[in-house]
Amino acid sequence: MADNHKSMTYRDAGVDIDAGNDMVRRIKPHVRATARPGADGEIGGFGGLFDLRAAGFFDPILVAANDGVGTKVKIAIETGRHETIGIDLVAMCVNDLVVQGAEPLLFLDYYATGHLDPAEGAAVVKGIAEGCRIAGCALLGGETAEMPGLYAKGDYDLAGFAVGAAERGTLLPKTDEFAPGDVVLGLASSGVHSNGYSLVRRIVEASGLSYDAPAPFEAERSLGEALLAPTRIYVKPLLSALRGGAGIKALAHITGGGFVENIPRVLPDHLAAAIDLAFPVPPVFSWLQSAGGIAEAEMLRTFNCGIGMVVVVSEKEAAGAAAMLEAAGETVVPLGRLEPRSGPGVTFRGGLSRR
Repeated sequence: MADNHKSMTYRDAGVDIDAGNDMVRRIKPHVRATARPGADGEIGGFGGLFDLRAAGFFDPILVAANDGVGTKVKIAIETGRHETIGIDLVAMCVNDLVVQGAEPLLFLDYYATGHLDPAEGAAVVKGIAEGCRIAGCALLGGETAEMPGLYAKGDYDLAGFAVGAAERGTLLPKTDEFAPGDVVLGLASSGVHSNGYSLVRRIVEASGLSYDAPAPFEAERSLGEALLAPTRIYVKPLLSALRGGAGIKALAHITGGGFVENIPRVLPDHLAAAIDLAFPVPPVFSWLQSAGGIAEAEMLRTFNCGIGMVVVVSEKEAAGAAAMLEAAGETVVPLGRLEPRSGPGVTFRGGLSRR
């Protein structure tokens, strides 16, 4: 009896191996551009290799971090702007490495989608490679997963994994060196970075604005373009300051949880940070607060409010540290001081300025 059933293929099930090969071909030049001492920038094997000795380390401690971009991805998808979301992915991981005093060495990405579009995927990975270049780490490999039925057509998600190293004895924070009166500095953010976007998207929806409309806070750009401004990568300026003798005692990456959750993570239990809210707040945050009717306390525990990185240094070395960071291209803002703790790990003085 003849078998009338059609022979099925993986493509029939929604997975296109040829599209995956096409994407790998497209991204290879971008990956090669991230080569650095210790890694050659080639992909295609079952695993990536990294030579710590070639990278100049003698007695290293490895530091690892992983993260994603959250629902900021939805804005990239809805606007068709995929070129910078990969920078966000790298930033969220490598900034978490440098706050521990580690140099980011290698990065791996995971790109999952319901239907693989090689050009779109290559644009995302091009951004990832650019983030790695800015951070000075090698894009050592990654995974592209086409999963119809799990993701809707047009949707994708990203995850990143970074490994760095620091010589033994140089890790941060230096908790035994903290003292009342230590100075807290802030490094300016490039915008909302990659946290709080579920609330951002809700505010945009309630405002009735489209992502193609001029941004109410930055008329020369569309709202979508402005909200997709990539997360600032602080790695090279901070490593330069750390290695240049800036006397940095601690660093805190201001991500989910804002000032309230992130600064206490690097402080000893007996000290709190007294933060003066007089620093300039970028207009995007003023618009979000006004359009969403957001209380100041909620702003401070959800968004970076214009400060993407916090630096703790002694009063004696604060001016020198600030000068080093400014020379490396950072905008440095005085935020406050450490004081004996009698309550929360962060206290605030004054109120957020609005522009």
